[in-house]
Amino acid sequence: MSRRTVLRDHHGERYSFQLRLLVAITAVLIGFGILLGRFVFLQVIQYDKYHTLAESNRISLVPIPPSRGIVTDRNGVVLAHNFSAYTLEVTPSKLPGKLNDTIDALAGLIEITAKDRRRFRKLLEESKDFESLPIKTRLSDEEVARFAVNAFRFPGVEIKARLFRHYPMGESASHLVGYIGRINDRDLKKLEEDERLAEYRGTDHMGKFGLEQSYEEVLHGKTGYEEVETDAGGRAIRSLRRSPPVAGSNLVLTVDIKLQQLVEQAFGDRKGALVAIEPSTGGVLAMVSRPGFDPNLFVDGIDPVSWRELNDAATRPLNNRAIQGLYPPGSTFKPFMALAALETGKRRPHDAIADPGFFILGNHRWRDDKLDGHGMVDMVKSIVVSCNTYYYKLANDMGIDLISGFMGPLGFGSKTGIDLPGEKAGILPSQEWKRKAFKRKEQQRWLAGDTISIGNGQGYNSYTILQLAQATATLVNNGVQYRPHLVGFIEDSASRERRPVEPQPAKQLPYKPAHIEVIKQAMVNVNLAGTSAQAFASAQYTSGGKTGTAQVFSLKGAKYNASTTREELRDHALFVAFAPADKPKIALAMIVENAGFGAQHAAPIARKAFDYYLLGKLPAAEAPAPAQPAPPSPPPSPPQSPIEEFMSRPHVD
Repeated sequence: MSRRTVLRDHHGERYSFQLRLLVAITAVLIGFGILLGRFVFLQVIQYDKYHTLAESNRISLVPIPPSRGIVTDRNGVVLAHNFSAYTLEVTPSKLPGKLNDTIDALAGLIEITAKDRRRFRKLLEESKDFESLPIKTRLSDEEVARFAVNAFRFPGVEIKARLFRHYPMGESASHLVGYIGRINDRDLKKLEEDERLAEYRGTDHMGKFGLEQSYEEVLHGKTGYEEVETDAGGRAIRSLRRSPPVAGSNLVLTVDIKLQQLVEQAFGDRKGALVAIEPSTGGVLAMVSRPGFDPNLFVDGIDPVSWRELNDAATRPLNNRAIQGLYPPGSTFKPFMALAALETGKRRPHDAIADPGFFILGNHRWRDDKLDGHGMVDMVKSIVVSCNTYYYKLANDMGIDLISGFMGPLGFGSKTGIDLPGEKAGILPSQEWKRKAFKRKEQQRWLAGDTISIGNGQGYNSYTILQLAQATATLVNNGVQYRPHLVGFIEDSASRERRPVEPQPAKQLPYKPAHIEVIKQAMVNVNLAGTSAQAFASAQYTSGGKTGTAQVFSLKGAKYNASTTREELRDHALFVAFAPADKPKIALAMIVENAGFGAQHAAPIARKAFDYYLLGKLPAAEAPAPAQPAPPSPPPSPPQSPIEEFMSRPHVD
């Protein structure tokens, strides 16, 4: 068998090997090129980005919340301030076991009450699981030490040092100072919409009510930051840089807290409101709403039981009656009606009418408080003796359009613009208002009889006590009207430099000085010899005032008897006043709900306020007057119309 000779193609093999080698070298070079390009891209082109990321892993940016500004009255008395304390906080998302088991275990170390648990559950419902929530606040040093040695047993639980808000006056001035509360989801959404979320990093609370809410941006301050270097485990090693927070500015109010407390004490257990204003500036000297509430309940998060007690109470303690309560002004409306008559030429001061004790229009008869009338009554006498018949006839002669047109510029039926949230506008009746207020066409027509009760401050009239106080201050300030305000100065918390809240006149109402003097003198005579003379007997100053009584429900022709009427259905007592008469330093309006006649129940409170503010007299502590008992009676039928409610009953101021 022959052996074949195999010839190898060495040239081809060499070429193939070289080709494979070239491909391999090219692939290696491309790979290294890619790596080199990536290296250049990461280390050169995107150096700043990745350097920042690396630094963020090494450096933590810790927000430092600012100290909230304090609130003082005009004399420097502190109404809201801060103090530091320790709080025990739980982050639910970091707990290894069940939340309730952790709380039960904590209760073995630190006393956690049922109220603490209820408050915590409420906060949990309003917050995210990853948030740190307080289960116990204001820990003692002993409690802090006790937890510190057992902290290893409670991952997700820690002690934090925080600033707490405190309201040392408690219920006093609670409606105007307000309170702060924990920031909830709705607050966060609003802050994000306003592009202010960064300002609240590290902050758990914000203003929720009163001045705390309306001056939130001023009081809050500016958040600071600290750069902290951390190790791989996230533990702080050292502080690299610190940008200190800027404390919030302080508020210096126009309010005199002693005057505020004196009036609150004078109200006792009775419901009502009082607003006292400095006519020459518009500064509010006192704003009382009774009953009040303790704002300290809200700082740590109010528990559900306390919330229900406040929110569901029949006395509505959370309602600021001074700016949210709407009331008919009763006979306190008469001085403004008289001024309107003078300014519009419908009456002269000496024009008199014969008062038979009633006024008749069509088939309806409106009665006066004095059955046989007051005889001949001119303008001054109509205010001094509070003659209803005079104003029935005056309202009929003026007509609703003339009345509403005059009362609007005084501020009736519109918000004053006071620096508090929640103010209501009230109702200044007019033909246009009635067309919008009622759905049925037959109810939209303004009737001649509707106007009669308007002139006496009843009917559709519905105003706040603040509006009544502002109108009184404008009247005695010769028509110069200021915007009521509670904050007099905004004070820098570091330098103590004060920036005044300028009392710029809102407007000058074009009243004739002689007309204003007639009304003011008539109101002076009210306190000297009229319906409130007894309350101001032997006063060391001359003052002016006007009493008023406003009905709560329709008697449908029956005779009103306070002793046989349930307390919540009795008339409201009102009063407006100013002093001294020659150059008023204070003007006020007030209401005592369901108290009866203004001369008996409202004017004496005003006298105490004037005695303190003008003379520095503080009365001895008085026990609150108990509510007058009354036998039960069935509720009356619902009222039909303001005419029928008012025309058949007399009113004694």
